[in-house]
Amino acid sequence: MTDPYDPSLPRSSSDLGGPPGTGPRVTPPSLGVDPAATAGREPLGAPPAGAPVSGGSGHPAPGFNEKGHVRATKTSGVWIGLIATALFVILLIIFIAQNSRRVTLNYFGWEGQFSLALALLLAAVLGMLLVAIPGTLRIMQLRRSLRKNAPGGRSLG
Repeated sequence: MTDPYDPSLPRSSSDLGGPPGTGPRVTPPSLGVDPAATAGREPLGAPPAGAPVSGGSGHPAPGFNEKGHVRATKTSGVWIGLIATALFVILLIIFIAQNSRRVTLNYFGWEGQFSLALALLLAAVLGMLLVAIPGTLRIMQLRRSLRKNAPGGRSLG
């Protein structure tokens, strides 16, 4: 194998007898990068080797992004959401099984016996509602304001 950085090798297309710009591209090694370690890799930002490209235009084929990866769809988002939900439910079942002992709760003179898991889950749900309700109201307020102030009277949603 020949060393592409060997000074005795031709460096330009004129050395090869062809028109300028048609010779082999030889780049000097950059600082701290071993050329052997990067051999065979695509340049940064280039689609992976074998990535579908539509009709030689340089644009990715339908269904692929510029990096050659399959584009995310609504269905794939729902699928990932279902998997995450299933994992959450499994963890919830484990939590309930491990915290099934009964505890006494007192609140403004009211007293009751509940499972520890149920009491903690109820507290978590109420906490989420305390955050979600005002957040939802603020989002609705901002959307209403955007619709009212949209240029040309266009609707944004």
